[in-house]
Amino acid sequence: MIRCRNTEEAYGKSTEQGYYEKLSKAFLQLLALSGQQRKPVEIKLDGANGVGALKIKELVKHLGDSLPIIVYNDGTTGKLNENCGADFVKIKQCPPDGMVINPGDKCVTFDGDADRVLYFFLDKDKKFHLVDGDKISTLITGYFKEKLDKAGILLERGLGIVQTAYANGSSTRYVEDKLGVSVACAKTGVKYVHKKAQDFDIGVYFEANGHGTVIFSKETLDKIRTAHEEAKDGSEKYRITKELLCMIDLINEAVGDAIADMLVCEAILYQRGWAIEDWDRTYKDLPNRQRKVTVKNRTVIRTADAERKVVSPAGLQEAIDKLVHEVKHGRCFVRPSGTEDIVRVYAEGDTQNTADALALAVSRKVFDIAGGIGESP
Repeated sequence: MIRCRNTEEAYGKSTEQGYYEKLSKAFLQLLALSGQQRKPVEIKLDGANGVGALKIKELVKHLGDSLPIIVYNDGTTGKLNENCGADFVKIKQCPPDGMVINPGDKCVTFDGDADRVLYFFLDKDKKFHLVDGDKISTLITGYFKEKLDKAGILLERGLGIVQTAYANGSSTRYVEDKLGVSVACAKTGVKYVHKKAQDFDIGVYFEANGHGTVIFSKETLDKIRTAHEEAKDGSEKYRITKELLCMIDLINEAVGDAIADMLVCEAILYQRGWAIEDWDRTYKDLPNRQRKVTVKNRTVIRTADAERKVVSPAGLQEAIDKLVHEVKHGRCFVRPSGTEDIVRVYAEGDTQNTADALALAVSRKVFDIAGGIGESP
């Protein structure tokens, strides 16, 4: 609403109804432009007993039967984020409480204030699969790369994706090798990744936890609008540039928005004819593990290179490097918490056992070198 007001409503009407109308109009237009006639797949949504559960019900009224959604954890009985929500699903790697899920169901989870969104499903063997912020960003990046190439639109500063050190190594390789798109890394925190995304004409950023969006330079918007106006009515370029304009309208550049981000993903999946399993198979995440170590003073840990390297205390990075070197596809970094005296450890390896072992070994080094307190990991 603030952005709408500050742009004299060029961005949209500065009312709650204006929000619903803008998103629903753009989404319905994208479905129509896709040329598909299939019925959209039903979504089972974990609302985390938060505001997103309330507002998605209002938005659905504007979508008609174009996107069937069943809302669980809608706030009528449970507590905010208690055993549910995006953070719970991400950390616990399991479905939230309060949902009835069958293999193959497409499931979505918001966090309590609806600025994060993640997808998940159970396969035929009832194994849990998480489709996180990395895969959301790669889906959206691949979409824009394809459309820009087909429309012949060249961007001076290009299309780029911004990740944090928590991004899975497989996602980085997929973007660089498969999509052919530039990857930048920023410190953890939306204020850092948003600023870095401004280096590109189209900057896509999502933290692994599902918090993110896409931002566009004014020059990019002008190029796409001009290309649409100059394209012959009914031509492929006319349709593609119209799609791009609708997608830009659907994306909430102003703030992380779980509802808008979900609709963006749904529009892309619908056009491609992808089930959630197809999306999940675009690349396989490296097994990873996160741990935390309690220390006397977290400020003894100082980092560089977008938090991927430790510069103090002396000897800690060397110890990490030695441990990582012993693990196939090994990667590990540590960073101090921004709010409490703990050090967060993230590790990847070729198997879950090696990732777990690496995370534990590094946690012990952090405890010994950085002044751990309590019991050693």
